[in-house]
Amino acid sequence: MGNIPAVTDAEFDTQVLKSDKPVLVDFWAEWCGPCRQVAPILDEINAAHGDKITFLKMNVDENPVTPASYRVTGIPTINVYQNGEVVKTIVGARPKAAILNELADYIA
Repeated sequence: MGNIPAVTDAEFDTQVLKSDKPVLVDFWAEWCGPCRQVAPILDEINAAHGDKITFLKMNVDENPVTPASYRVTGIPTINVYQNGEVVKTIVGARPKAAILNELADYIA
């Protein structure tokens, strides 16, 4: 799905928590309809703003440890991490304008 690379439980620490720029992680699953709605929107935002914020996807079925540790109970959940901390959480499918508005601090 799309051009956003996947991240696993094993890679999460180095690719997300130790990143020197903000990282958006899209927690999703194959069977999740709203996740499929959000995916092309995130691809578009990544294409326009990927130089300012790193975009990654995590399949919650294949990687249960990380979502559990961040209390991800509903998907899609989008977390933005900065300096190893969650600085923004967006739960559920949203239109592109709403997602851009939520991410404005990180992509401006």
